[in-house]
Amino acid sequence: MSERPQNDDPDPTDASDEQAEAATGLPRAPGPDRAEDIPSPDLAVIEAGSRTLRAQAGPPQGDGVPARPADPEVDRALRAVEEELAGRWGETKLDPSVQRIVALLDILGAPQRAYPAIHITGTNGKTSTARMIEALLAAFDLRTGRYTSPHVQSVTERISLDGSPISAERFIETYRDIAPYVEMVDAQQEYRLSFFEVLTAMAFAAFADAPVDVAVVEVGMGGTWDATNVIDGSVAVVTPIALDHTDRLGDTPEQIAVEKSGIIKKDATVVLAQQPVDAASVLLKRAVEVDATVAREGMEFGVLSREVAVGGQMLTLRGLGGEYPEVFLPLYGAHQAHNAAVALAAVEAFFGIGSDHARTLDIETIRTAFAAVASPGRMEVVRRSPTVVLDAAHNPAGARAAAEAVTEAFGFSRLVGVVGASADKDVRGFLEAFEPIFAEVVVTRNSSHRAMDADALAAVAVEVFGAERVQVEPRLDDALEAAITLAEEESEFSGAGVLVTGSVITVGEARLLLGRG
Repeated sequence: MSERPQNDDPDPTDASDEQAEAATGLPRAPGPDRAEDIPSPDLAVIEAGSRTLRAQAGPPQGDGVPARPADPEVDRALRAVEEELAGRWGETKLDPSVQRIVALLDILGAPQRAYPAIHITGTNGKTSTARMIEALLAAFDLRTGRYTSPHVQSVTERISLDGSPISAERFIETYRDIAPYVEMVDAQQEYRLSFFEVLTAMAFAAFADAPVDVAVVEVGMGGTWDATNVIDGSVAVVTPIALDHTDRLGDTPEQIAVEKSGIIKKDATVVLAQQPVDAASVLLKRAVEVDATVAREGMEFGVLSREVAVGGQMLTLRGLGGEYPEVFLPLYGAHQAHNAAVALAAVEAFFGIGSDHARTLDIETIRTAFAAVASPGRMEVVRRSPTVVLDAAHNPAGARAAAEAVTEAFGFSRLVGVVGASADKDVRGFLEAFEPIFAEVVVTRNSSHRAMDADALAAVAVEVFGAERVQVEPRLDDALEAAITLAEEESEFSGAGVLVTGSVITVGEARLLLGRG
């Protein structure tokens, strides 16, 4: 996507949002024009993790979140690329144009046209749905490329081949391959290419170079003017629309849907998750305008049944071609079951089922694919005794889904929240969603300069929870220790737990502190 700078000589460190700031995998130092009272994070603690927390976390799991490169030379080269990317304008200042990304891709030979694509937009659930689609396609022996954002810990997570993030070496090579052309476009345009635009071009180039059989592409923000919207997705997916980024996309579901409907292309198939009525009307109108075929959750496909199971849930899904019983999904929450239904319908549509073919996909292949799905930072258990769960919910709709999921799946006797949110979010609405289930909440902040000050967050939390239920710990490692201590107060066998939430950056840094990545 594009962004409009605030002035002719912007400070590049002041323009990035949650996605751009995380590019280096490290906290960014406050710029010269930022308030001096923003605390400087302890880089050693964030990157290496608290020894106490790490010792209790258990062995890292294979979840597709890469660690820093072990080779010092590769690590230095990756950091150099990350710093160059992070120095570009960030993703919060939108300029409604895809002119720059089109110019770059034209010079690169239009790599985005070398493969078919499934394009995904929506407010919540995009990354989990993309991961499910990727797993399903791979199970049918297709080579996949997946582009998602933001990342949890490493910028290389954003570009995946065959279900795994590209290596640091390949990420560096891809950047260096396109860098001369990026400079050419920078020189020709009024504004330089953004962080997100360059990453998008890198992904499309990497997919063409692989080559992949199909690309699964998540928008960065919105749809119409997003940098990813230069692809012609034969299948467009719209996950649930809710209020988020309201200063950029609109302050009603209907207005947000107008922007997101831009990914629906002529003669495509659009797979719609359950939507607010006014958002659904906008999306259906767009589909009619471009002669797109529509598949609606609750009508043409959906979740027929779901039961909580050990490590996830057992589903019966209705796809476009028929029923798929006894599908185990190792993710928690009703929202993930609905994401699974959307993912299945998208893959069926990609294979022509529901229009050209009236049949189901092989059930054993579907079961194998879903059973292997992982979605780091989404209801992810990273510690036991007490259990610590991470969830990247950052808006009220996501918080409600997370609250329902953690209640259903874990049944904690007492739940302590750790919340580090961004200042530009609906923090009150977010906290209100968790008020019924948090016995106490420890408010903190992550390393992002967009993070809400811990004291300011505490002031809102006190209004929602009451002063006796709120504890303030400005450092995330201290907040985790405090929450674990509170959970342990009920004794080892009490069934208390901790939920860390509020931001993708908060979750990513908590994963590091708890020994993941």
